[in-house]
Amino acid sequence: MRAIVVREFGGKPEPAEMPIPEPGPGQLRIRLDAAGVNPFDKKIIDGALNGQLPHEFPLIPGLDGAGVVSAIGEGVTDVALDDRVAGKWLIPPVGHGTFAEYIVVPRDSVMARIPDAVTALAAAALPTAGLTAADLLAAAGVSNGQTVLVMGAAGGVGSFLVQLAAETGADVIATARPDDADRMIRLGAAEVVDYSRTVPVSDSPDPALYQPTVADAVRTTHPDGIDAVLDLVSPPAQLAELTALVRPGGAVFSTIGSVDEADLQTRGIKGGNINSQGSAAGLERLLRLAADGDLVVPVDNAVPLADAATVIGASGARGKTVLVI
Repeated sequence: MRAIVVREFGGKPEPAEMPIPEPGPGQLRIRLDAAGVNPFDKKIIDGALNGQLPHEFPLIPGLDGAGVVSAIGEGVTDVALDDRVAGKWLIPPVGHGTFAEYIVVPRDSVMARIPDAVTALAAAALPTAGLTAADLLAAAGVSNGQTVLVMGAAGGVGSFLVQLAAETGADVIATARPDDADRMIRLGAAEVVDYSRTVPVSDSPDPALYQPTVADAVRTTHPDGIDAVLDLVSPPAQLAELTALVRPGGAVFSTIGSVDEADLQTRGIKGGNINSQGSAAGLERLLRLAADGDLVVPVDNAVPLADAATVIGASGARGKTVLVI
């Protein structure tokens, strides 16, 4: 089968021919039509899980995928051949991922049937980013009438987070570049903060330039504070500044390990560094929302499997990147 592999930690992804895997007891083989690209794919390639999970090389990366069931292992009775399914799969030993024509997965993995109204591209883009967004909202307890700042709103997780937070009735402040503000509003943001603006603060011939932080901008419009910061991008120092915006009893969560949990406790704020796992039931719900038109799956870029090296680890995406298999 066609696949993308790396031959060592830190290696360059390259096309290769690999054996077609066969399902064992309790497993399914899926013929993949599309695979979602996530920032964690590059981290796996670079060895982020080395020492935590076993790996096999040549290593096929990829966590998210969508396709049809092509073979069924012994003991699996509730799935049929040609069922359309999508999932989030990080299955030890690491190295048998979704950047390939086929994958074998346990029946009890994070997997759900794809509704007819959802394309394979959209289904492949949904699992990791959508489940991370849903888990963040659940952890923070976001509810109707609260004000929530989403840092990194333009990316894959952020695009889902803006929508799901708005669905709860929260007022969402999204950070984005000016040319992406309209999209953020369409996704449900009540406000959009331009994190890149620069304004003059002097009338001198050579005026000093002041670049207000996101915290400055939010403090101006919300002097009494906000209820939550859900952060996908900020380093610790920047997140500490944003934490000062949150009222006691609020929440601050980071997906990149930037929260100082001891500091939150002293401020009376809940939160922490979240590592989303997701569930099959959660994925099924998100796919249903997409099928019903209540959740936009923001596929920004779709490229052939053979071109995976050009997008793995790339930055600046507005939405999700998907490999077409």
